Amino acid sequence: MEPDSLFMPLLRTGLDPVAELARRREEQPVSRLDLFGNTVWLVTRQADVRRVLGDHRTFSNDFANLLAAGGDDAEELGLADPGGLGFRDPPDHTRLRALLAPTFTPRRLDALLPRIREVVDGRLDALEKAGQGADLVELFATAVPSMVIGELLGVPEDERIAFGRLAVGRFDILESILSPLDSAAASLDYLMGLIERQRANPGDGLLSRLITENPDIDDRELAGLADGLLVGGHETTASSLALGAIVLLTDPERAALVRDEGTDVDRVVEELLRYLTVVQVAFPRFARTETTIGDQQVVPGDLVLCSLSSANRDAALGPDMEGVDLTRPPTPHLAFAFGIHHCLGAQLARLELRIAFPALLRRFPDLRLAVDPADIRYSERSIVYGVQELPVAW
Repeated sequence: MEPDSLFMPLLRTGLDPVAELARRREEQPVSRLDLFGNTVWLVTRQADVRRVLGDHRTFSNDFANLLAAGGDDAEELGLADPGGLGFRDPPDHTRLRALLAPTFTPRRLDALLPRIREVVDGRLDALEKAGQGADLVELFATAVPSMVIGELLGVPEDERIAFGRLAVGRFDILESILSPLDSAAASLDYLMGLIERQRANPGDGLLSRLITENPDIDDRELAGLADGLLVGGHETTASSLALGAIVLLTDPERAALVRDEGTDVDRVVEELLRYLTVVQVAFPRFARTETTIGDQQVVPGDLVLCSLSSANRDAALGPDMEGVDLTRPPTPHLAFAFGIHHCLGAQLARLELRIAFPALLRRFPDLRLAVDPADIRYSERSIVYGVQELPVAW
């Protein structure tokens, strides 16, 4: 098998998944790939993806499956358990998610709204101060979620930008679909130190709350949970902000729509989430038992890779799903996955996007790209799709 065929679900032309993904969705919705001699099924249709992600009894997320799939190559690939929720099955997943869930209740998130607005306004000040040609990615798109997730966890304010950088590039894939997971080491080291500080001097953030309410919680487990929130809440939101800005700044009518005080910004955000689907594939699943997906027979141990970017452009959702229509009624998209692993911070991400896009375009009504769209450098072979820099002018 040619390497590019394995990477195909992660490839795009600009903002759009490569045509091969749409072809498979139409002609071969469940197709076979090969990885280290293991069978991999690529699932591309909305209904099939929902079925897999919604059935944790048939399909496992346990990290041990990845180690087994890597075989003798696992050590060379740097595979190391990252902790967190993504690679856990019940009952561990249920227990850990219950620790975090109170942080993401509507009441808690509503209380965070004024701070999110302050963060956004502060980053717009920084953008204006930097002047023409400023990089929207560095000064705004990555900085906003860095500050917000730092606020949530209780990271000291002067450390939040650097803290956010610990998540950047975590999902880049250089030689295989399984990225070396030891890139989490720097983040875990920082978090272990932060936990030690907060045990000695508790603050108001999530880490201090978890330490206070669960004094016997293991520091490594707690660091893994915090790292999962950083990775899940930073690069994904940063990419959504940056790529969403491209969608808006390359079409004056779209930008004007978002600037308009009367626009339903919730609808805009949902369409951008669906169209961009920055998390291109869901965490890998492994079949526990013999089953069928579409017309394919799957046996225990087979790896199942669900293409979220394909599922979110399935014609079953409505007309012209390959295009973007900011007035479209919200569709039941899978940008935040589905089932028990549906993104815990989905509502926080939505809040950041709902505040950030209108604020950006109202602060800079004539904001425009300072680079030819054809020259924009996007990430390559990355589970989370993004853009490397985005110079803007106004």
